[in-house]
Amino acid sequence: MTVSVMVIAGIIALGLIGVASGRQRNFARWAVGERRNSAWVSWFLLAGEGLTTFTFLGLAGLAFGGGVGAMFAVAYLTISYLVFYFTAPRIRELGARIGALTIADFFAARYRAPWLGRLVAILGALALIPYLQLQVTGLGTIVELATGSERARGLSMVVASLLVALFVIWSGLRGIARVAVVKDLLMVVAMIVIAAGLAIGFAGIPAIFARVAREAPALLTMRGGDIDPVFFLSATVVTSIGSGFCTLPHFWPMVFGARNGAALRRTAIWQPVYLLLLFVPITAGFAGALLLDPGTPDNTVLLRTSAALLPDWLLGVVAVGGAAAAMVPAAGILMGISTLVSRNVLREVPDARRPAINAVTILAVVLLALLLGLVRSDIGALLLLTFGCTTQFAPAIAIALASRVRAGAWPVGLGIAAGALTVIAITFGGIPIGSLDAGLIGLVPNLLVLLGAEAVRRARAVGSAAAADGAGLDASDVGGTRPSGLR
Repeated sequence: MTVSVMVIAGIIALGLIGVASGRQRNFARWAVGERRNSAWVSWFLLAGEGLTTFTFLGLAGLAFGGGVGAMFAVAYLTISYLVFYFTAPRIRELGARIGALTIADFFAARYRAPWLGRLVAILGALALIPYLQLQVTGLGTIVELATGSERARGLSMVVASLLVALFVIWSGLRGIARVAVVKDLLMVVAMIVIAAGLAIGFAGIPAIFARVAREAPALLTMRGGDIDPVFFLSATVVTSIGSGFCTLPHFWPMVFGARNGAALRRTAIWQPVYLLLLFVPITAGFAGALLLDPGTPDNTVLLRTSAALLPDWLLGVVAVGGAAAAMVPAAGILMGISTLVSRNVLREVPDARRPAINAVTILAVVLLALLLGLVRSDIGALLLLTFGCTTQFAPAIAIALASRVRAGAWPVGLGIAAGALTVIAITFGGIPIGSLDAGLIGLVPNLLVLLGAEAVRRARAVGSAAAADGAGLDASDVGGTRPSGLR
């Protein structure tokens, strides 16, 4: 009962902090603030993507079944911020010049093709739904394991989802930023509590690995668990590309909202320090391999291990931190989906009606995520599905960051479609691919189609220019999509 009260009270408090940030009536200010977030604020906003319910549930589960293979999360996040250091300031610079609020705005402007922006908006919004479901499902799982109550699980999911929807509609990015600060403090406290419980319960952290070396040595090798080197490398490459090039659409308001490129570079420099906390759930996964039944569901390992080592009130602290780890990313995802729909998918809507459509979209998506969350899902699989689909934006983003865009909209759009369809076919068609990541496989047809279609476009452009020259026409009279020259 104590744990249930703590968790519900914590969820309500986080929601109220978001609402108390104040109502944002201007759509642009709601989406990206006033483009003046400091490095400190940007750090907290982006840290929410490093420590989510995947950290609380999925990562410990991967260590429980896959041993040291779970370190792929540390690898990809570290690499991604190295790439982010160079890409994010450029994205922010170009976005500010064209007044972009979303990833779709960026595509439409850089490739001079509104239809491409709409395509990216649709694919991006759909790809984020599994990620939102992950947060909702994870929150419910955390509460159920901490309280032992199925009823508390459902209640917490409903209350948290509605509160998140409320403060996102009301306060936008400003509300998310304030809740993110509290969330990160709670996460640090929760990780300290878990680490202390592990150290006390096993007479020191080194003792955990000493026992693993004696009782389950296979977990200390890459080939000894469920995660083999092929998965480790392919998943690290795909997720590093996705995070480094900001292919997740809900990253973009956070990047556009930064004060300047320097703020984003400072954020990238210091983010890996925060990611040291990832070693706590990984260690908990190893400890779980010593304490729990081998048939324990992966998503429950961290909380079950914590419950075996901590008193109820400290378990409540951990659960509140886990709930916060779900609410902040969920808020960012909701903002990402709603802005894509209201601004890019339904771009003909008058500006005066856009906030209302935004609110309806948020409520509809929250309801959908709640319904899907009632079906217990594999946390790690949902994360990889989202990354696999959105990573298909990476080649086009890389091309668009250059001073001059040297590819056409149609080749880029066809490449994205080919890659995304490949990922979807593999994921839902049950196509055997071994340990390879579907997103990495999807990049192959993506690039092949992009290069082939671009070769055709250039050949046709040369032919059209020659025909125009023979007819005495100026090259500007020749139709076709012209790559952007914005610098």
